[in-house]
Amino acid sequence: MSQPDQPTVAIVDAYSSASRLAPVLRGRGHTVVHVRSTPSIPAINAADFVPGDFAADLVHRGDPAETARALAAHRPVAVLPGAEVGVELADALSEALGLRTNGTALSSARRDKHRMVETVKAAGLRAAEQLVTSDEEEAVAWHAKTGGRIVVKPVRSAAGEGVQFCDSADETRAAFRAVLGQDNVVASRNDAVLLQEYLFGTEYYVNTVSVDGHHHVCDIWRTTHIHANGVRDLLDGAHLMPRHGEVQDLLVPYALAVLDALGIANGPAHTELKLTPDGPRLIETGARLCGGSLPTLVRTALGESQLEWTADAYLAPDAFLDRAGEPYRVERYVASIGLIAPRSGELVDYPLLPRVRDLESFHELRTAVAPGGRLRRTVNDFTIPLLVDLAHEVEEVVHRDHGSIRQLDGEGFYTLR
Repeated sequence: MSQPDQPTVAIVDAYSSASRLAPVLRGRGHTVVHVRSTPSIPAINAADFVPGDFAADLVHRGDPAETARALAAHRPVAVLPGAEVGVELADALSEALGLRTNGTALSSARRDKHRMVETVKAAGLRAAEQLVTSDEEEAVAWHAKTGGRIVVKPVRSAAGEGVQFCDSADETRAAFRAVLGQDNVVASRNDAVLLQEYLFGTEYYVNTVSVDGHHHVCDIWRTTHIHANGVRDLLDGAHLMPRHGEVQDLLVPYALAVLDALGIANGPAHTELKLTPDGPRLIETGARLCGGSLPTLVRTALGESQLEWTADAYLAPDAFLDRAGEPYRVERYVASIGLIAPRSGELVDYPLLPRVRDLESFHELRTAVAPGGRLRRTVNDFTIPLLVDLAHEVEEVVHRDHGSIRQLDGEGFYTLR
């Protein structure tokens, strides 16, 4: 049970970046209880979970009312969403317990990517044309009608899993078959496939935290992509941007309108969008923290991150509202760069890694595959073997070193057996 002299906070699925929430909450004098939305922790998140951070680990068995009763025994003052897979349960539990919540009325629109885009369109915002179907012939016919390049992906997914870009009927058929009926990384089965028009333009992230519909922009990122390993838009990096600028001032009003359309009035959100020739267009929004290591890297640049703002939103909402809307100031420019493995095999060594460490803006290395492990050809976020965090007071140094990493990466960067 929780400590009697400390208020309790619950996190649903404290995986990925949300694994860093518990230490922040504990540091503010709160006991933290964990709730699993699935009996088993998803394999991709197993290494993220830190049992010692929690006073209890409750397991959801499918009945939200039963789980709410079990959680109520700990008398939580807040229920926070963790990873993507836990968003809907966090909505249900916070609503059932009468705590700060986004409610359940639009929960499915915050997880189902097709409903998400349709909900945004219904609010008067422009977004991609799309189709969701379990019929392969309907999918192929829609591509023929739409023309050009389309995106084929699961209705529910994360980190680029299952996303493919198709220019022909044959490519659409192959992508459709690769998605339909498969289990995905967010603990569900792909009973249908989502097809969307391809949006041309640079991709950006807008990370926010909200209290009662008052939104604060914590950080904005410009992403970079390359065509590699048969993937046309393979994410290879993200660069933090200043709060204001010509691009940012176009992106932010649209992103905040998306939050309103999806009913994200409380807590963190991670919005991915493209700036097309016709203006901003939504890729997707997650009603949770930005994933991976970016929230931690933001601290290096700004001194605080979406993690601290999320803690304020739930534990000190008045203090949050006093500061919400203030523009952040970049003290150090930062970027996160992914290494792109060209083939699979048993990893012996990264022979050129010392040259990466010698880069002027090198800050930290995050290793997904160490020597002796199984290296997989990089086709999405989950198969990136190394992330290199860069930080420097001069933005151009960070951009230069990103280019240097791309030059070093390739066949010669990996010794395989």
